Amino acid sequence: MSEGQAERPEHYFSEEPAVDERERVIEFELDGERYELTASTGVFSGTRLDPGTSVLLHKVIPPEEAGVFLDLGCGYGPISAVLARRGDAEVWAVDVNRRALDLTRRNTEKSPGSVRVSTPDEVPGEVEFDEIWSNPPIKVGKTALHEMLLAWLPRLKPGGLAWLVVSKHLGADSLARWLTENGWSVDKHASAKGYRVLKVERRA
Repeated sequence: MSEGQAERPEHYFSEEPAVDERERVIEFELDGERYELTASTGVFSGTRLDPGTSVLLHKVIPPEEAGVFLDLGCGYGPISAVLARRGDAEVWAVDVNRRALDLTRRNTEKSPGSVRVSTPDEVPGEVEFDEIWSNPPIKVGKTALHEMLLAWLPRLKPGGLAWLVVSKHLGADSLARWLTENGWSVDKHASAKGYRVLKVERRA
């Protein structure tokens, strides 16, 4: 069975995945740092580092200053683990999938930075972010995706920015157009392996 068959969207978009839990260790290297994270069935890309996430992590320089960062749709936590390498980072790792949240909590418990793992509703309304990083769940459908972005992008601080990685054949360019139409400044920052990294900022 292929990964696409094994990891159907209703599993990793569910609060409590129905599929039995089968854990495995995912390893990758970034900027000379080696990461070993525990993933599982029932979460997004639970068998490997997702190619889109890999492109995002390799094409965008991690924050160089202290700040508050959001990993939106954190899965088992690879983006959170990278962002939390800074001891002065405060990372919010957000997902609807409680199995993913448990894995992220385990995968970042020894990180130098602070990682707050939570469902979307558990993030206090007053929290704002210097940067948002996301490999957004395109397959939830356009309406749900747009609602998610409209809820979180306005929580960027003045001068803040979001990094989104989207497959070209799943609508990266149409998403860029929609964001532009909704008042955001969008730069096609990088492209690799069939993915596009979008840099999103509030218009002046």
